[in-house]
Amino acid sequence: MPVTIRELSRKIHDREISPVELTGDCLARIEKLNPTLNAFIAVTSESALDEARRAEQEISHGNYRGPLHGIPIGLKDILDTAGVRTTAASALFKDRIPDEDAEVVRRLRAAGAIILGKQNLHEFAYGGSSMISLFGEIHNPWDTMRVTGGSSGGSAASVAAGLGFAAVGTDTAGSIRLPAAYCGVVGLKPTYGRVSARGVVPLSWSYDHVGPLANSVYDAALMLQVLAGYDPADPASIDAPVRDFAAALDQPLPKLRISIPRAFFFDDLHPEVAEAIEKAIGVFRLLHAEIREVKLEVPTDRTLASAEAYAFHGPFIARSPQLYQPATLARIQSGANISASDALRASRDLQASRHAIRKVFAEVDVLLTPTVPVPPPVIADLQEHPEDLRPQELIMLRNTRPFNVWGIPAISLSCGFTKDGLPIGLQLAAAPWQEGVVLQAAHVYEEATEWHKKRPQPARTT
Repeated sequence: MPVTIRELSRKIHDREISPVELTGDCLARIEKLNPTLNAFIAVTSESALDEARRAEQEISHGNYRGPLHGIPIGLKDILDTAGVRTTAASALFKDRIPDEDAEVVRRLRAAGAIILGKQNLHEFAYGGSSMISLFGEIHNPWDTMRVTGGSSGGSAASVAAGLGFAAVGTDTAGSIRLPAAYCGVVGLKPTYGRVSARGVVPLSWSYDHVGPLANSVYDAALMLQVLAGYDPADPASIDAPVRDFAAALDQPLPKLRISIPRAFFFDDLHPEVAEAIEKAIGVFRLLHAEIREVKLEVPTDRTLASAEAYAFHGPFIARSPQLYQPATLARIQSGANISASDALRASRDLQASRHAIRKVFAEVDVLLTPTVPVPPPVIADLQEHPEDLRPQELIMLRNTRPFNVWGIPAISLSCGFTKDGLPIGLQLAAAPWQEGVVLQAAHVYEEATEWHKKRPQPARTT
């Protein structure tokens, strides 16, 4: 069973475990496994140990900051870190050193978290495989011949392999939940505007979300508690109350009303994914949840996302197109000819979709779907047939993308394994600002099953 922040924080508080030893163990594990997984771009060993020593001293003097104090974590290398390169896995930014931390990084430091380094990703977060990166593809710790999913592939792989106890990723079309599903960890995309995106290299301002990856639902709640909250300097941030997410998990859960949107989300599922999801629905029935089916109008248009990606990257492409990976460049340039009127119309449609989804939750608490329709592909197959990469990514992101359009909280957690030993993800979503509901639903499922207790053996290869 994986070691969780919930367990470690108690032992750190009681001085049974040293943050310095814990950090040293993580750094040693990174040194051993990262050459195979390629999950970290940069490891900040010296500063991590300095932070750990400071945390240990503070705790010994009674200055305990909370559950993340002394906990080693990683950051997707799209989050600005003052004085440390933030590359977005691209040659364009390979020497970029920010002057300030991203707001979420600032909050993590204030909570006493130990930053182990910056994690590999799909270049500029524009892809679902984590195969396109200046620093090379990321390998799945359950089977290093397979993809991790993306774009937060390095973050998910790191948590799964024990290279730190949590990570922070970003999610524009599923980039937290997809790799969480493929790597067998928990990934949470909060409500749009719940967590500040200031200091995050953007992909699409209207869809970008920041959130945690962790070993358990409880740990994701502890991370969200620190990450969430209004940031007046972020135009997308919304001043909404932040409840005690972790404390809510210890409270009795009212009878859940769960809706299953089979049309679209259950289309063309791999048989083993379909079987695992039906068993997960059965678990909720045993937990006395009310299960019903619902039909949803699912938004699939990507006009606004493409236009916004090009709006950010256009000036860079005009100067230095050769610094982009060819696949990334082609994806960004797909937005070059979108007119202002089409982008404005798409923006209005986005707001209409976000308004409409609220009505669904008048009668239900949670939506349940598979996170990803298919198991993780083999890296070599996609390298041999690069023309298949984008179509495969669109399949992998099919079930997660709509929740970015709707802007509602959604979580992925393990609900089974394929016969080849690959994790399968269950996705749960709730109404805007109801992270507590989605966390509670995920937590009761996790407590009723054993999937979260499994962890990969180091660097297994088929």
